[in-house]
Amino acid sequence: MDIARGAAAAMPAEVSRKPLLGILGVVTGAGVVTLTSRMISLGMPDYRGLHGFGYDASAWIGSAFDAGLMFIGPFTVYLGGLMGPRKILLAAAALFTALLIFLPFAHSYSLVIAMVLLSGLTSGTFYPLTLTFALRNIPLRYLPFTLALYATFVDGAVNIAPSLYGWYREHLSSNWMFWNSALITPLMMICIYYGIPKPNAPKKSGSPPSFAGFLYASVGLALVLVACEQGERLDWWRSGVFNALFASGGFLLLCALVRRLRGPNALVALPYLAKWNTVLLGLLLFWFRFTLCSTIILVPQALAIRGFEPEQIGPAIIWSAIPLLPLAFTAALMLLHKFDPRLLFAIGLASTAFAAWLNSEYSSTWSAQNFYRTELLTGLGQAFAFIGLVGCIVLQAIFAGALAKPERVLTFSAYFHTIRIFGGTIGAIYMGHFVAQREKLHSNLLGLHVGSGDWLTNQNIYGMAAGLYAKSSGLATAGARAVDLIAARTRLQAYSLSIIDGFLLIAWSCVCALILVALLRKSPLNYGDLSAVQQKLILEKESK
Repeated sequence: MDIARGAAAAMPAEVSRKPLLGILGVVTGAGVVTLTSRMISLGMPDYRGLHGFGYDASAWIGSAFDAGLMFIGPFTVYLGGLMGPRKILLAAAALFTALLIFLPFAHSYSLVIAMVLLSGLTSGTFYPLTLTFALRNIPLRYLPFTLALYATFVDGAVNIAPSLYGWYREHLSSNWMFWNSALITPLMMICIYYGIPKPNAPKKSGSPPSFAGFLYASVGLALVLVACEQGERLDWWRSGVFNALFASGGFLLLCALVRRLRGPNALVALPYLAKWNTVLLGLLLFWFRFTLCSTIILVPQALAIRGFEPEQIGPAIIWSAIPLLPLAFTAALMLLHKFDPRLLFAIGLASTAFAAWLNSEYSSTWSAQNFYRTELLTGLGQAFAFIGLVGCIVLQAIFAGALAKPERVLTFSAYFHTIRIFGGTIGAIYMGHFVAQREKLHSNLLGLHVGSGDWLTNQNIYGMAAGLYAKSSGLATAGARAVDLIAARTRLQAYSLSIIDGFLLIAWSCVCALILVALLRKSPLNYGDLSAVQQKLILEKESK
């Protein structure tokens, strides 16, 4: 009980008087930036066609947004320490809204890149400051429900984006890939204005902290992230652009490390991160982001190779978002009733693994309806795993002393923000590379059995040529069209086999993550005990 009293008493005095508004504001911000990033990815083919950009040029637009997200993550430690999360979020949200309103009207490629980069910079503050606000301003009894809303908004934004974008493109305009978030962000600003308390004026003592180390680290991480995102398209180390981006990013990160060793910054508490559970939770967050590739990459690709459009793919993905809200609040109630978040995380990973294993029965004849059952199970797994993981992260922050000093909270938030972005990006890159390489392997293996002169191949070609002869200019043309159809069938089966390999990879990655979960150390107390002790302390303080 002494441990609980110490942890609960460490909560700062700036607890929000309207916590529900503050919670809604910060989780909406996290959901908005997730939705915007997903919308840009889905709508880029339409956007580049509308503005006349080439494929290579438009590939840098999404990377510019992600570079802004990555850059501002570590830098938010510096800004949040100087001005507090409230001022940062309000200013960033206002600029983010203005940029999204005018982005569809920008036709100059350089201007589009600049505006998208600024959009990433402004919205990138939403993620790390969400965790900072949750730890420093929300009463402990609201934390499980904050995690439930956070999981619903972030995970739901990923899963609802295909259906939402498909509806916009069909009934309104593809420009709503930007305007959708521009409508939501002002509501977030209202919640933040009234829900987050104004911070006390910081005490100025000693020399002001230097921002050079933050600048080196932020630019270095952003360059490495862009290099990884563009690596597959640029052919990795064979490209001079990739080598330049990766080498310059690595050099700047080395400079940041050297500067840190020579002159530690008062706003950064790197030694605080060197704890067993903190390191393991970082690895698990990286791993969890990879498991999301099942709904972000594999299911859409499994339907896209059949020629399905986003509005046709959306109904399959949205089934994983339907159970999110009730499941998230069920998980929150379980946490309040002293349920171990590690077990919740393990249940989620096991459900995700089982859903991926069921999806490995995929064939090229599947449509969206075939994924409804497995996507419901995936939604259950993602909801439980997300809340269990974030629940472990928050408990680790509380009992590891993050609330004792502001720089610890900010460093803790920036650490997990950086891992979250790198985990999602590297996971998507690896899955795309894995599927591409497996498709080449299966194409080669299938091609060994579809050779010229083989009796079964010849029989299929002759049969198809006979059927196509009536609508062809001659026998030679009909034969050529039959060969093309055989090649298309072979490619379709090769892609299908590579998708199956991807689902099996997700399943086995969840099994490996369960091993790491088993290595996590149990927190001294749970949310129910902490909440009860903090309520008692508040009542004792009010009675005096």
